[in-house]
Amino acid sequence: MARTRRVFILGNPEKPEVVRVLDDLHSFASSQALVVGSSLGTDGQAAVKARAERILVLGGDGTLIGVARSLGHDAIPLIGVNVGKLGFLAEFSIDELKSGFDRALHDDTLVSRRTVLQATVHRNGGVCNTSRAINDCVIQAGPPFRMIRLGITINGQDLTEVAGDGLIVCTPGGSTAHNLSAGGPILAPGVDAIILTSMNPHSLTHKPLVIGREAVIDIHALAVNPGTTAIIDGQVSFPLQVDDRVTIRRFETDWQTVRNPHHPDWHMLVSKLHWGRPPNFRQPE
Repeated sequence: MARTRRVFILGNPEKPEVVRVLDDLHSFASSQALVVGSSLGTDGQAAVKARAERILVLGGDGTLIGVARSLGHDAIPLIGVNVGKLGFLAEFSIDELKSGFDRALHDDTLVSRRTVLQATVHRNGGVCNTSRAINDCVIQAGPPFRMIRLGITINGQDLTEVAGDGLIVCTPGGSTAHNLSAGGPILAPGVDAIILTSMNPHSLTHKPLVIGREAVIDIHALAVNPGTTAIIDGQVSFPLQVDDRVTIRRFETDWQTVRNPHHPDWHMLVSKLHWGRPPNFRQPE
């Protein structure tokens, strides 16, 4: 019999459904594991201090991303329980969690490692902001919504200068987020790569680019608006000024998520985003 694992439970306090089911899931998890704590919020450091071996995250994709970003080098596998809308990263429903709880807890083959990025904003020779990114770092033009110009170098070599609405730099796991909406490619989460996708470039030749995940990307703000901002995972934002540089590289530690054993590899892409479906497709009732 497998050793009982230490579990911490985190939930999004802004979702009433999370508050409603938290006690029930706490009782259920306690019957099969050692629950070492629970709280409402997305800061996983309490779970780190409690030496948790799995974290149950109740909420949606945004909640899961926030918890993953908070862990830093402490890559505790996350079990995402969807109490949100899409549930693309948070793969488990409450019923699926209960029926597959033992495997989610003990089957290490279900643990998937995902790339994390580190975005650092340099200004006047110093560092003014830094953050990890689970999905993406997006530089958006912002108000008054004139085109901005960004100079891009990779590994110290000049690549291009792009004028448009901004730039998306994302992980394979984040390829189905803002990058997808901007026409970027979809990558399997385990691919060792980073994606660069220009947003509405004033050019016919700036197509999305996939590069190795060890690359160091330097983005020079050549011309920006008062509202131009670097946005991390849609949750953290840094205002940018002319001549700022945003350096993006792979963070030393991947984040880890537990895959739903009930789902095949491409289940979320097909069932949630309806990839490859014809325009008149109707979901079976």
